[in-house]
Formats: sequence, structure tokens, C-alpha cells
Amino acid sequence: MTTAPRPAAELSADEARRLALRAQGFLGAPDRRAGVRGVLRSLGQVQLDTISVLARSHELIPYARLGAVGRPTVENAYWTEAHAFEYWSHAACILPVEEWPHFAFRRRAYRDRPHWSHELSAGAYDKVIDQLRAEGPLTATELGGAKNKGEWWDWSDSKIAVERALMYGEVVVTERRGWKRVYDLAERAIPQALLHDELDDAECVRRLVRQAGEALGVGTRADIADYHRIKAEQFDAVVESSGLVPVTVAGWGKPAWADPAALATEPRGRHRTTLLSPFDSLIWERPRTERIFGFTHRLEAYVPKQKRIHGYFAMPVLAGGRLVGRVDPAREGRTLVAKQVSLDGPKAVPAVAKALREAAEWVGCDAVAVERMDHPELLPELLKALA
Repeated sequence: MTTAPRPAAELSADEARRLALRAQGFLGAPDRRAGVRGVLRSLGQVQLDTISVLARSHELIPYARLGAVGRPTVENAYWTEAHAFEYWSHAACILPVEEWPHFAFRRRAYRDRPHWSHELSAGAYDKVIDQLRAEGPLTATELGGAKNKGEWWDWSDSKIAVERALMYGEVVVTERRGWKRVYDLAERAIPQALLHDELDDAECVRRLVRQAGEALGVGTRADIADYHRIKAEQFDAVVESSGLVPVTVAGWGKPAWADPAALATEPRGRHRTTLLSPFDSLIWERPRTERIFGFTHRLEAYVPKQKRIHGYFAMPVLAGGRLVGRVDPAREGRTLVAKQVSLDGPKAVPAVAKALREAAEWVGCDAVAVERMDHPELLPELLKALA
């Protein structure tokens, strides 16, 4: 474990919470001029996921911070003008193109990997590269088909080859089309000034640790390392030279580090009221969410239906800088249905109503219905607030 130097500051739990909210874009006026691209640059990554209820998670992230920005605007901001690329960070993520050099350490690790879960047929790799060079950006289907005739993991030779080329950095995912990855050659898709692997592993990790610390505001070793899925020993090797400063946070019981710029000014301003994707970087790590907000949240999409407590895609409700409840949403025609609403008490009713109304308008619904509540006695009050 890292032995932290003498802390530069001692923070209360409330100060740490506010630092985190501001760093993640939920406290203070949003930078609407920078828009979706500004959100992506500030966060350093936006996680992708297949689940789509209100919208896909990568759309929910800027919505939660900016409000009802048009969904086509979100997609265009990510995928036009060589602004971003998809790669493995916290998970499969959209990343600002400026971070391409920082993942050289991961590309090298993949190239040196002694084995893969899929065997690569002779000639398949070169065939895929030649096809992309000749025809331009293509999906796996267009490259010859993504699967053989077996189960879902039974990839075709072209899919195995193009995914391997993606890991190596010879190929880039430049967009999602109908949720299918669109692959192109890195030499075409990445600006020449960024198309290099010159940074050594330590410098790559150092920059990602600094970026993660800035995006989180303040975090423990596990918080910051988890942001880009960096190994703990890699974090330990670079944190002292990363520019982050050691701090103590009341009640955390673990060493922490903070962005020095975040410590320089007191976090203040307007709080955002919104529904949060479970894959939002504010809350995606359960121990951190419990530590900062005293709120235990688990994605139940993969839990058997009869064992779910809060619902398939329960979205935490953020209001006043606190997590005040959960909503499991669905869409039926032009109605947003709250299949289940879980509240932290009557004071949460106005915030949940506001979050539901705004979400409904964003996705083109003109009505909100509530199916179930954990406190049914509050249902009349919620319906009145929604009306």
C-alpha cells in the first residue's frame, strides 16, 4: 500500500462531497458553450453500455449535466470531426481524442499478451487491414460478418482480427452505427500530431492518474486507479509525481489525493437535479458512492426479477448535492412510466417530480405515470407534484 506524505489539507466529508460534485459537473453553472464535448473532456471518458431505457448511458451522461440537449446533438458531438474514439478505459468508453497517446501503455500490453480467448486464423488480420484501407470505415458485418453460426461468443475470423487490431491500436472505433462499432485505420482517424506511442508506460499512467484525480476532485487510491482501470501498483509508482496532493477526509479512513486546483477555490453554485445513469462516473464505484453520499446502489439489470429491490435500471435521483431516491423508468408510447419509485422520505418528492418531468420532456414523452412506490402513502403527493 502507498504511504501518503503529510496531507496538504484536511477536508470534512461535506467538503469532499462538494469537491466531487463540482469536478463531475453537478455543482455550479454548466459550461453550455463547451457543450457535450466539454463534458467529455472534463470527465476524460464516458462509459458505453448496451442497456437503453430512457436512452443509452453515453447520452444520459451529458444530459445529467447540461439538461435537455438534443440526442442527435450528443451523438454528433462525440463522433464527428475526429473528436473522440472508443477504447478500453474504465470499461468500453468514449474518450477525447487528445487521450490517444495516454493509452500507449495499454496498447503495448495487448501486443505483448501471450494468449487470447479467440484464435486468429492465418491471414485474417492482414485481410481486415487491407479491406479497411481500400474501403474506408466499416462495421464487423461489412467486414465479412461478426459471428459464425455458434453462440454469441463464436466470433468470425474478421471480427477476431479487427478486435485484435483495435486492441493493438492499428484500428480505431470511430463511431457506433445502430450500436455496431465502426472501425477505421488509426492512421486515418487519429490526427497526425496525436498518432504516436512515444510516451513510456510510467508517463502514460502518470497522466491518466492526474486526469482521473481532476475528474473526481478528490479520491482514494482505489477511486483514482479504478477510473481508468489502472493497477494499484501502477498508481503507487506515479502518484507522487502526478501533481495530485495528499489530503485527509473525515470519516474516510484511507489516504486520499485531490486536484490542487479544486482545493484552491470553495465549491459553490447551483446544484443539478436529475436522474443518473448507473454508469455515471459520479456513482459507478459502489464503495465511493457509499462513502461520499451514504447511499448504497446496485445495478439490478442482471439480478433475477424476483430478487430485485429497486428495479431493472433504477436510476439514482440527485438533488441538492444528495442522492435522495431512485426511479426505475420505462417508456410506453408517449408516457414515461416510473415502474418503481424509492424515496428517502417526503422531502424528496419535489425533486423526484422535477427529475421525472424533465426526463420525460427530453425523451419526447408528454405524460408521466407512476406504477409503484416504496412509500405508497406519498403517491398522492408525488402525483400532485407531477401534475
